[in-house]
Amino acid sequence: MDTAAGTAGTAAGAAVRRRWTLRPRARKTVTVVHVISSVALLGEVWGLVVLNLTATLDGDLALGHAAYRLMSVLVFAGGVPFTLIALASGVALALGGRWGLVRHWWVLAKLLLLLGVLLAGMLLFQPEQMAAATGDGARPSGRQWEQVAVVSGQLAMLVAAAALSVFKPRGRVARRRARP
Repeated sequence: MDTAAGTAGTAAGAAVRRRWTLRPRARKTVTVVHVISSVALLGEVWGLVVLNLTATLDGDLALGHAAYRLMSVLVFAGGVPFTLIALASGVALALGGRWGLVRHWWVLAKLLLLLGVLLAGMLLFQPEQMAAATGDGARPSGRQWEQVAVVSGQLAMLVAAAALSVFKPRGRVARRRARP
């Protein structure tokens, strides 16, 4: 009897220590959502690069103003939702899968890159201000290239994250162990 009780206690302890995992069908569904939102975000940012370059390089100030106004629509209709969906689905895949959120360098790097895209968009990208600045037919001096740089940086971060997803470089995040 003591053996059975000891085995039951060990099994219960193991069940408590076991981490949460996604079932295969749920994992595939979350993976599809993650891939679609990530690819859509990449396309949306590419569109912002093209619109920014058009507004910066074209001499037509009315076209530049319209491009900046359209960028605001793209950011709130696509960029914000796709970023949040990609972030949530990526975290769910990391926590519910074999890779872990901070177990492997490439997963941690992808998380940091996506957070970088989100922060750059929130803090540095200003299509509303650019539309207001070009509304009276004036050219905002120097700020146009800053906006091109921001969305180009976002594009580079998303391409890097996609490459990490494909190549999955080796290496685990070292964990510090408590000293005795």
